[in-house]
Amino acid sequence: MRATTRLTLTATISASAMLLAACGGGSGSSGSSASGDSASKEGGSISVRGCNPENPLIPGATTETCGGDVIDAVTARLVHYNVDTAKPENDIAESIETQDNQTFTIKLKKGYKFSDGTEVKAKNFVDAWNYTALSTNAQGASYFMEPIEGFADLQAEEGQQPKAKTMSGLKVVDDHTFTIKTTDKVSNLPERLGYSAFAPLPDSFTKDPKAFGDKPVGAGPYVVESWTKNQSIVLKKNPSYSGSNKGSLDQITFKIYQDSSAAYNDVMAGNLDVTDEVPSSAITADKYKTDLPDRNAQKEYGGISTVTFASAKADPAVQNPKVRQAISMAIDREAVIKSQFNGTRTPATGWVATTVNGYKAGACGEFCTYDAAKAKAKLQEAGGFTGKLTLSYNADASHKDWTEATCQSIKEALAIDCVATPVVDFKTFRTQVKKREMKGMFRTGWQMDYPSIENFLTPIFATGASSNDGDYSNAAFDAKLKEAAAATDSAKANELYQEAEGMLKEQMPSIPLWYPKSTIGWSPKVTNVKISAFGKPDYVGIKLK
Repeated sequence: MRATTRLTLTATISASAMLLAACGGGSGSSGSSASGDSASKEGGSISVRGCNPENPLIPGATTETCGGDVIDAVTARLVHYNVDTAKPENDIAESIETQDNQTFTIKLKKGYKFSDGTEVKAKNFVDAWNYTALSTNAQGASYFMEPIEGFADLQAEEGQQPKAKTMSGLKVVDDHTFTIKTTDKVSNLPERLGYSAFAPLPDSFTKDPKAFGDKPVGAGPYVVESWTKNQSIVLKKNPSYSGSNKGSLDQITFKIYQDSSAAYNDVMAGNLDVTDEVPSSAITADKYKTDLPDRNAQKEYGGISTVTFASAKADPAVQNPKVRQAISMAIDREAVIKSQFNGTRTPATGWVATTVNGYKAGACGEFCTYDAAKAKAKLQEAGGFTGKLTLSYNADASHKDWTEATCQSIKEALAIDCVATPVVDFKTFRTQVKKREMKGMFRTGWQMDYPSIENFLTPIFATGASSNDGDYSNAAFDAKLKEAAAATDSAKANELYQEAEGMLKEQMPSIPLWYPKSTIGWSPKVTNVKISAFGKPDYVGIKLK
């Protein structure tokens, strides 16, 4: 949650769904991501920083990192993304084969178990994906099922019933084999299947989905022992785990914090073992390196920080593309990065992370380059802007300082009354965004769900997409996405996706800000602490000294 679609809580960018992960900082080279593990031991328990999941802990409902961190530990999917490279590696899948990029045959490993001891079978995937896709189930990650033939028949307007409850493109062949047929060719479908929305669900799920959301049953290395709302989520090692990504620890407790600085202070005091976010106050002048000597790491990952404009339904005042372009040119990214992040960001020149397959610099053109004079001229061309412009952020992570600095840059360049506006926590913030109650601008970010340029475009900007918070809609853009997905050659597909990305600057549905690095810190008692290619701590791999 976010691969896949992860909106992220923190000041860097999750994802999944849908939009940021951890802060930047580091312990040495930018590629460094792990502590040593030469003196590690098996078992034991640790506590790590957590945050309030936006939704029940159902794979198809979880599109943000607060719930996604838990889902990643308790589920297994057809493929597993390599911690260091994000390369897809078969997990529950024995094989994934296709001759035409439209019909795929999936064979499962025999004997792979859920945490309740039942075997993972083909029907558990087919039933789970149908449940996620069915519009009446209101699953946030349903969009990931759209390429499958018959998805449209499971969609209906609110208050209406869909024509079907199962997708025609999914067929169970036998207990360990099923097929996927997509409406159009999808060249990167195998890479997508490691996202959490594609996790299988046990037969017991349909008996009580609500209870499952509090205490999910998965096939991953850990199980949810308890979830005390607003306080903690406790994971225990799964005794039935059948895969190769085993955890060392007996217990992992996600302690839920409303303030990232409090979590950081607890790590320094030894009251918390891992924090996935280093607050900006510690990033400044590399203070965290002194606070946590030899107990910090930094790594670039597939993510981006952005600011999204409210939809027309929520705020008609910010719909003029020229106003949006002017605001973007009024943001001095270099200055904000220097003052707020101690240089641990890189100014964004487009909407796709630099680390993913298909990235191309410069998609945003001049509109992502700070130029106060051009910004003023563009605003005059638009007819000006009157009233207050809010830049909202969730107050339970380190966003206050950089949002205020960003607003100050806009004020100085355009004389617009820009006000950084806090919302109590990520769950409340995302609820307001989803209900189209958020006005002006609001912070967003994206943690890749899978390492492809497509993942930074389709889920966020396709018409009606699940993470399309600004309701951007462009028929030509949608057509280009479809053309790219049908390409059989990956280089050609990337070229077409790059053309689609270039269209975004015409309406500027969001403002690219910067590409982040993830910075984490840990206590003296743990080792083998690594940052994954998705910018999150590899909780399953952590060990005690």
